[in-house]
Amino acid sequence: MTTGTARGTVYFIGAGPGDPDLITVRGRTLIERCPVCLYAGSLVPKAVVAFAPGDAVIRSTATLDLEAIIALMDEATAEGRDVARVHSGDPSLYGAIAEQMRRLDALGIGYEVVPGVSSFQAAAAAMKIELTPAGKNQTVILTRAAGRTGVPDGEDLATLARHRTGMVLFLSAAQMPEVVAALLPHYGPDAPVAVAYRVGWPDQAVFRCTLAEVAPRMADARITRTALIFVGPMLDDSPSAESHLYDPSYSHLFRKAKAERFTTEHTGTTEEKRGEELKE
Repeated sequence: MTTGTARGTVYFIGAGPGDPDLITVRGRTLIERCPVCLYAGSLVPKAVVAFAPGDAVIRSTATLDLEAIIALMDEATAEGRDVARVHSGDPSLYGAIAEQMRRLDALGIGYEVVPGVSSFQAAAAAMKIELTPAGKNQTVILTRAAGRTGVPDGEDLATLARHRTGMVLFLSAAQMPEVVAALLPHYGPDAPVAVAYRVGWPDQAVFRCTLAEVAPRMADARITRTALIFVGPMLDDSPSAESHLYDPSYSHLFRKAKAERFTTEHTGTTEEKRGEELKE
């Protein structure tokens, strides 16, 4: 390290799903001031890193292996330069940041993680759905097909599908026949499915079908990557129940319940009652 120069910091920044408007204010501010920007070029559009200073070193890491990326971080921070390490979506989900942070720890390089909007959240917004609607699934499983990486015991799709709750599959578009085979016995062939392709990019596409139809539909559309697959009760067309949160007969910390007038069965007199407290 250069004598008298404070070491720079690496900022792992979630760039959001692709739309430059969906990066956080903090993420954009850091990109605007960091003199070095290393971005995942296969998943992060250039428009996101266009916020960097005019004289910044901007480099896609799509062709680099882990050790080469760490070497660039080491060199820059040793010279006192901060590094914006820009990942797609939110870096905590399939962001491969754990191994980078381990190596930075070993080198004594400081870093911070800046969260971002995940593609599954942007897809839900594009579809105008609630992922946990009242009266339907109250759980959403974020997972992936095993593929070459594999998954731990008990996390295979067939085991998770037994819950029949909401599920969002990342990194699984190339394995749809296997995905369908695992889900079919539990969700059934008519289960609603949504496919969200390149969420947040100009060519974003979302379509719905059934579980039995999804593999051939994706094959026809030649979708084998950068797509999320949604399945579960939150996608069916039946109206969901209404939450107690806004029910006028419920009280909670910030709102008193409205009195509900009713006639007793035995006396015929009109009385008042209030909804029970909603515990928060």
